[in-house]
Amino acid sequence: MKKRIALISEHASPIAAIGGTDTGGQNIAVAELARHLAALGYEIDVFTRWDDRRVPKILNWRDGIRIVHVEAGPVTFIPKEKLLPHMPAFTRNILRFMKTENNRYKLVHAHFFMSGLVAADIKRKLGIPFIVTFHALAKVRRLHQGGNDWFPDEGFAIEEKVIAEADQIVALCPQDRDDLIHLYEADPGKITVIPNGFRPDEIYPLDKLFARMALKLDPQEKIILQLGRMVRRKGVDNVIKALGYMRREHNFEARLLIVGGESDEPDPKTTPEIGRLQKLAEAEGAGDLVTFVGRRPRDMLHYYYSACDVFTTTPWYEPFGITPLEAMACGTPVIGSNVGGIKSTVMDGRTGFLVPPNDPALLGRRIIELLSSNKLMTYFKENAIRHVNQNYTWMKATHLTANMYERIATQSPLRADDEEDSLSYIDDSFGSLIETIEKSRRKIRLATLDSAQAIYRSLARGGKVLVCGNGGSAAEAQHFAAELMGRFEANGRRGLPAMALTADTAFVTAWSNDYTFDEVFARQVEAHGQPGDVLVVISSSGQSVNLVKALRSARRREMFCIGLLGKEGGPASELTDVSIIVPSNETSRIQEVQLLVLHVLSHLIEQQIVVDDLDTIQITEEWSIKHFQVQGLAKNVNKRKIKHESTKCD
Repeated sequence: MKKRIALISEHASPIAAIGGTDTGGQNIAVAELARHLAALGYEIDVFTRWDDRRVPKILNWRDGIRIVHVEAGPVTFIPKEKLLPHMPAFTRNILRFMKTENNRYKLVHAHFFMSGLVAADIKRKLGIPFIVTFHALAKVRRLHQGGNDWFPDEGFAIEEKVIAEADQIVALCPQDRDDLIHLYEADPGKITVIPNGFRPDEIYPLDKLFARMALKLDPQEKIILQLGRMVRRKGVDNVIKALGYMRREHNFEARLLIVGGESDEPDPKTTPEIGRLQKLAEAEGAGDLVTFVGRRPRDMLHYYYSACDVFTTTPWYEPFGITPLEAMACGTPVIGSNVGGIKSTVMDGRTGFLVPPNDPALLGRRIIELLSSNKLMTYFKENAIRHVNQNYTWMKATHLTANMYERIATQSPLRADDEEDSLSYIDDSFGSLIETIEKSRRKIRLATLDSAQAIYRSLARGGKVLVCGNGGSAAEAQHFAAELMGRFEANGRRGLPAMALTADTAFVTAWSNDYTFDEVFARQVEAHGQPGDVLVVISSSGQSVNLVKALRSARRREMFCIGLLGKEGGPASELTDVSIIVPSNETSRIQEVQLLVLHVLSHLIEQQIVVDDLDTIQITEEWSIKHFQVQGLAKNVNKRKIKHESTKCD
């Protein structure tokens, strides 16, 4: 039985033309998620509002994907800011469709706050769990747009309701997650960070000269590209002002291509933002340097990305931002605002530059710096292509989403017809773990060996090991300390001085209650740590404040710091001497591999300690060989030292 999922996206249809006022990243995200989920074997129904009688109510878009156009208000375009009154009809007609089709979905994935409201109603009536991706939060939008935000104030309360009732919330970037927690008091345990992506088969580098020939662009001109929705908050005026600044203050000129709008030809009547920007360009003395291209189809965009020298995107705020990914996928450096998702995807000084969202002079200087250095351009290009292909493809995002779906679906009561799906989830979980272990074997073997040797050297000099973590990692900290203090595999060896900083419940609870949990590990490091000791921090993300403070305390005391981490390593990775970063974004997979790493460390450390103990007690070689054959260590007796060859960590 195939797994059926309903995607709800009230205003952002996956088949809409991209680049208009109301069509952009959300349309792309819904389309690509549906496409890639279908490739994984899901059956997808996308529910979106019917706004054009020329399209059928039910469109079989691709294998495994139907687009269901739901009547809600007049069958014509309505700005999304005015759609809220039509959501009751939207909900009724979706429920009617589900009843008529006798469809039972495993879950509903809502996109945007109004779709979240619909999904919450469906959950109450049918008991189907739902996930929501907001794509933009009302409080953040109002903070940046003020009076230019035309959404009704009811959106604030609706978002709070949806956040409370959702089974899971997808944040597009760390900033999105922080906003959900701090502005809405969302439960951190209900938030999964899954960034958007790009399709390598659709967006890929072309030879720059070839791309310019295809677009009839000057092969010698310096070209800046701005591409996306034509709305004021995207900050296109910032780039135009930078052009004027560059010409006036530095006598430096470059061509700015602006791609986007409501029509293929750039028309201020259909896209008023174009008219406003044209007037601004003239006022800045840069009218002759700006070319408005109009809307372009998706299959042409990689020509524009490849033809330009630099891509700029300087919005006031940006929940994620897909266009910077696509530019980097084509090898084009990005200069973007240090906001929202952009500050997560653009690596400042490695794939481009980050600048404040409203500083045309600094933006202009960065453009000049980049366009004046072929070496820097090449460096950014190579890093950009590698960075996005490793971290930001739609296939990767979809696998993360599918894993989340299965996790949420299995939390609901099982029905008889779910048994096959449950077995599939079990198989997928084992397969995912095997894949993560294989990646880890290649990527963290040397860091694991370095960590084992560092701990051994400290213990051999009379040092000790302090270990800490939170939640499941706290349990692993105690596990590791127990393996060292007791034994892992070798009988009869001496105990090793190791302490889990999570084990003293009297101190942990007292200090956390009377002072702050942020300092609970740092205080113990201050009390117990000595120069040459080792601190091991365990975390699936490396984001925990109390671990970061513990590492800082350890560094002040000249201790050796090891991080057993996951995801990108977080701030903790910047404070360690060695970081063992499990190459996964799934907490469960990270923790499973971390347990394996702790066992490997215990084995390697124990081997060396046992050999040292043999030297101390001066036992006979004949007895030692006989004894250590049982332990599998006979070959090391005469060598007096374990050699850590690469195959030992495989």
